[in-house]
Amino acid sequence: MKIVKALASATILAACTFGSASAAELVVGFSQIGSESGWRAAETTLTKQQAEERGIDLKFADAQQKQENQIKAIRSFIAQGVNAILLAPVVATGWDEVLAEAKDAEIPVILLDRTVDASDDLYLTAVTSDLVHEGSVAGKWLVDTVAGKPCNVVELQGTTGSSPAIDRKKGFEQALSGNDNLKIVRSQTGDFTRTKGKEVMESFLKAEDGGKNICALYAHNDDMAVGAIQAIKEAGLKPGKDILVVSIDAVPDIFQAMAAGEANATVELTPNMAGPAFDALAAFLKDGKEPPKWIQTESKLYTQADDPMKVYEEKKGLGY
Repeated sequence: MKIVKALASATILAACTFGSASAAELVVGFSQIGSESGWRAAETTLTKQQAEERGIDLKFADAQQKQENQIKAIRSFIAQGVNAILLAPVVATGWDEVLAEAKDAEIPVILLDRTVDASDDLYLTAVTSDLVHEGSVAGKWLVDTVAGKPCNVVELQGTTGSSPAIDRKKGFEQALSGNDNLKIVRSQTGDFTRTKGKEVMESFLKAEDGGKNICALYAHNDDMAVGAIQAIKEAGLKPGKDILVVSIDAVPDIFQAMAAGEANATVELTPNMAGPAFDALAAFLKDGKEPPKWIQTESKLYTQADDPMKVYEEKKGLGY
């Protein structure tokens, strides 16, 4: 699969035409998962900002973490005759029928930050990071950090059935493969939320002798990690020292935790998926140019050595 590295894109002038419609006339539906995390809220903010800058009329629908709400929203967008649909799918399966309906209506669908288990002719492109790579980067950091010492790991998974949960787990396990000193002793979903992350971490701590048997926590997103950090502190342990903490997303709050020595590393996932998505849509509607099926965004590993409070201030300007 061809991979295109996509960086934050410049504003398209409103005077630019897309086929028979001007940018000011372009109507795009956006089915968002919900607001389960700081990262998700930032993606929503930046998508709305990108649409406003480009003169696009964005129809927003919050699914509140329910696939059935997303399917209803997509069908509503189709009935409204929108020019295109952005979809951040809550889970990977169950999309074939509604995506086929959009295709029959000749409405291109662009996936944001997650993928689906469906034929790739049912959507125009997917703007995502390499989710497996993210998990692998987190795992490699842990392998290098413990440097051969025995380490029991607990894992907070994302929403069951979602592509980030599946792929971030896969990548992490690949990185740990062959390192017998590292063992995942407990793994459970925290649904990408801070509250559930704290709740599940509390159960992990109780099951592992108050946390004494836990060397490290791997969380599929920062919000779960922040919740878990609170649980670790309430158990009388020092997160970041007694229990290493590595997670994914690079939201502002995790950098505050890093500055306090309570988190160790995070893998960045940019919330600006809409910029590359709107660029691909513009080219397609103007010239009929088919984009690659995967537009890959950049990611980066941050640790306590990266001036966390400086990064925190930079992140706060991105809509978090």
